[in-house]
Amino acid sequence: MNTRFKYGILCALICAPGVATSAQAAAGNYPDHPVRVIVPFPQGGLDASSEQGSRLRDANVRESDAAPVLLAQASAPATKYPDHPVRVIVPFPPGGGNDILARAMSARLTEAMGEQFVVDNRGGAGGLIGGQLAATADPDGYTLFLGSMGGLAHNPALRPNLPYNPARDFAGVTLLATSPFIVVVHPAVAATNVRELIALARAKPGTLNYGSAGVASSLHMTGELFKHVTKINIVHVAYKGTAPALTDLLAGQVQIMFSTMPPPLPFVKSGKLRALAVTTAKRSKTVPDVPTVAESGVPGFEVQNWQGIVVPAKTPRAIVDRLNREMVKILTQPSLAEVFGTQGLDPVGNTPAQFDKLIRAEIDKWTELVKAAGIHVD
Repeated sequence: MNTRFKYGILCALICAPGVATSAQAAAGNYPDHPVRVIVPFPQGGLDASSEQGSRLRDANVRESDAAPVLLAQASAPATKYPDHPVRVIVPFPPGGGNDILARAMSARLTEAMGEQFVVDNRGGAGGLIGGQLAATADPDGYTLFLGSMGGLAHNPALRPNLPYNPARDFAGVTLLATSPFIVVVHPAVAATNVRELIALARAKPGTLNYGSAGVASSLHMTGELFKHVTKINIVHVAYKGTAPALTDLLAGQVQIMFSTMPPPLPFVKSGKLRALAVTTAKRSKTVPDVPTVAESGVPGFEVQNWQGIVVPAKTPRAIVDRLNREMVKILTQPSLAEVFGTQGLDPVGNTPAQFDKLIRAEIDKWTELVKAAGIHVD
């Protein structure tokens, strides 16, 4: 045989992908199941009586005999998922709306999938601690992350040096819920609707304050978008959470708040606060008599708060699809709708691709605002 030809065969055998790894196994363990020898030519290419022809014929027979075994191995069921507890990281302390949502979903996923889904609260740094922990977790389906507009869209827009990239490091499972923010003012504010609030702010620039749950929070960013679109000058006052901001609003220390729905509603109903508008494109079922910002003199204005489940990128598609199917089914349960209703949430449930698209669109939207309005995080 030609030396160059023999060397080519030898190199093809020892250099083929995967062979080097197999060679590292102990000799006694190889082979432990049938070996397939692929011949890239039709049968009978060599004289069947020759030594080479005989070997190729035997190899073909052995491959045919082994085929049912190989097919059986290929069609064997994948390892059951999940087969041990799944962690659901919530980047906020216990007791808030996101925590309530995560626990409601986790309890139902436990029931549906036969393994515990355990909420792991990792609050702090505006959601960055929990987000980084989730983004760097093994992509094996055993770490889920409750992502929101703040964590998945505002943080990357505001922080160029974010230690993770939500669009790159996460894969969407499904959008769980959406909800409006509500614009509320202290009764002493001489404005009964959004038009009057804008006119008052323009007449007295820099004299009205709005409170938020903190710098870079969704409440802060919604207020900044409102300022930018309406071209008014109102002053942001950051608090460490919604509760202290609401307390100062009730006391008249700040005059305006862009809030999630549940906290201010009891005070709206009692007359201690005045609701001017909701930020979504359509009115809320929770407060149907309150108009939208868009229909109150700011056409096109829309901010929709949202929460959804993501997993680390490269999580197997079969696991993502399984989680998506179970969550979408759970979102149709009447008992879950009741839980969502108490938080002012509307259940959604969409495809992984649709949720990924939403995350990217939201990052673009808020990045554009940050640049245009010159918003900085100290």
